Amino acid sequence: MALTASVKDELSRLEIRRSSERKAEVSTMLRFCGGLHIVSGRIVIEAEVDLASTARRLRAAIADVYGHTSEIVVVSGGGLRRGNRYVVRVVREGEALARQTGLLDGRGRPVRGLPSVIVNGSTADAEAVWRGAFLSHGSLTEPGRSSALEITCPGPESALALVGAARRLGLVAKAREVRGVDRVVIRDGEAIAQLLTRMGAHDALMVWEERRMRKEVRATANRLANFDDANLRRSAQAAVAAGARVERALEILGEEVPEHLKYAGALRVAHKQASLDELGRMAEPPMTKDAIAGRIRRLLAMADKRASELGIPGTEASVPLDMLEH
Repeated sequence: MALTASVKDELSRLEIRRSSERKAEVSTMLRFCGGLHIVSGRIVIEAEVDLASTARRLRAAIADVYGHTSEIVVVSGGGLRRGNRYVVRVVREGEALARQTGLLDGRGRPVRGLPSVIVNGSTADAEAVWRGAFLSHGSLTEPGRSSALEITCPGPESALALVGAARRLGLVAKAREVRGVDRVVIRDGEAIAQLLTRMGAHDALMVWEERRMRKEVRATANRLANFDDANLRRSAQAAVAAGARVERALEILGEEVPEHLKYAGALRVAHKQASLDELGRMAEPPMTKDAIAGRIRRLLAMADKRASELGIPGTEASVPLDMLEH
């Protein structure tokens, strides 16, 4: 099951006993996934959700908290929409429910955002607001560089109310408009984890955290592998450059090269991509890394000094500019 669906499934089965929290959740769901319609002169409320369990939860809350009956209508998917959609419809007492949940104000005018009693409610009410918003139009992407918990909002007023609810929970959410649609987004991994906990999606949080940890471990391994590759490339490049310098040194000094330096230089030239450790092990008798490095260093210094005396290019003249160490 996709992360979004698993979070919604868990939230739709979460038991909430406090009346104020249930009212905040219902009001938010009717605002974020519902609409008011005039049918035969009466106000009808319809709320469309994507899970049957969410529709059942909303219907039960409307009956338990407000005492109104509703029906669930199944709408088959088609076109761009895959899967069934579920519409919770309140016909007989739609206007009463709209006033009770804050969809209409005292004068019967539609309210654009969330009711003030919910906006100024407790932190538990703020959690219920986010739970209702996620059940209505929420999505959670896989953890990683582009992970996000996002809510599609019916308008900018609702988006700002949701941002305010997040602030009351100590979380930072950002409202933005994308192609004419208002959205509220949380991208920080720690904030997403905290919000899943506050909403009550504990099982989904465990799955999300496990995937997040796996992604982080994989990313760390990739960074280390890339770091090692870069080090290996630099080491090999340095060895090749040193080999070219040694060749030039042997050419400059000719017969003047001391035997022990000549031997170290010959090893370097014969094995241009080998490390100093490997060169030392190849020597007869074996030498330490420092010993082989010291001999090659003295060979190059002697050759460069001789080249300077003769007025000819030194050992670095044989190394391409992009391979010289800076």
